[in-house]
Parts: sequence; structure tokens; C-alpha cells
Amino acid sequence: MQREEYGRAIQLVLALAALMWVLEVVDVALDNRLDRYGIEPRDVDGLDGIVAAPFLHVGFGHLIGNTIPFVAMGIVIAFEGPMRLLGVTAIAAFVSGIGTWLIAPAGTIHLGASGVVFGYATFLIARGWFNRRPAAIAIGLGVAVLFGGALLAGLEPQRGISWQGHLFGAVGGVVAARALRSI
Repeated sequence: MQREEYGRAIQLVLALAALMWVLEVVDVALDNRLDRYGIEPRDVDGLDGIVAAPFLHVGFGHLIGNTIPFVAMGIVIAFEGPMRLLGVTAIAAFVSGIGTWLIAPAGTIHLGASGVVFGYATFLIARGWFNRRPAAIAIGLGVAVLFGGALLAGLEPQRGISWQGHLFGAVGGVVAARALRSI
């Protein structure tokens, strides 16, 4: 991949992260009224949250907790170009969102990029399995060591945390690794 393509991919990661921050500033200014655009399980009106939820957060602490791994793992994925990054992001966000919409408790709203973050982590772990490249296997092992505990802890049901988004984001990462293995 050429240097300029990698540069565009990194710009994309940073632009997505910046969008999350801008939306959180706007949300705070609007007294958290954007939060209603999250995923509302099994409510047809809540389906638009599948697109909006990864960009919306419940406060700056939540946003910081997602931004750091989002950017770090996003930059690693960006080494394979902007199309790979977009593909992984879209698949992880969609699978996380639809899974959350299907099984999370009714009457709740789910927000945050953690489904995409879990998707990034499992993509990086699983892609070595699918493409059998030594570098991908090494990166996957590194992600498993550094992020494995958080992956497991994020699947534990806790009040106020969407383990469903985490679980299906992780599933989406494996789906992306399989679907994008030859691209």
C-alpha cells in the first residue's frame, strides 16, 4: 500500500473519532437530547440507532474509554487501507447494532462505539486465522494479550453497560475477518 493511501486511512480513523467528540459536545450543549438516537431494542423507530449509536456516548468518560482503543486499533487496521477500515467498521457496527436491537431488553437505549471497538479487537485477533500471515497472527496475539481481559470483562452483564453490543461487535469483527480475508 502506498503511503498516501495509509495516510487517508489514518485520517479516516481520526475523522470518525473527531465526529464522536463533536457530537458529544453538541449533546452536552443540548442537555443530552442526542442520546435518544441510540439503539432502541425491538422498536422499529430504534433501528436508525444502528447507524447513530456508535457516534453517541453517555458522557465524556464513556467517550474517552472508547476513543483510545478505537483510534489505536483503527490505526492498525488502517495499515491495510481505507477500504479495509471502512469495511471492518461497517460490518462491526451493523452486526453489533442489529444484535443489540434483537436481544437487548426492551425499553432501553444503547449508545457508544464499544461495539465497533470489540469488532476491531476480534478482527485483529481473527484475521491471522483466516489469512495465515505471520504478521497478522503476531498482531492478533498482541491484541489478545493487551485487550483480552477487557474483551472478556465486557461480556459480563453489568447494569448500564451493553454487553449485547460488545458481544455482537465481537461477532462482527470475526465476520469481517472472514468476509474481508482476500481483499
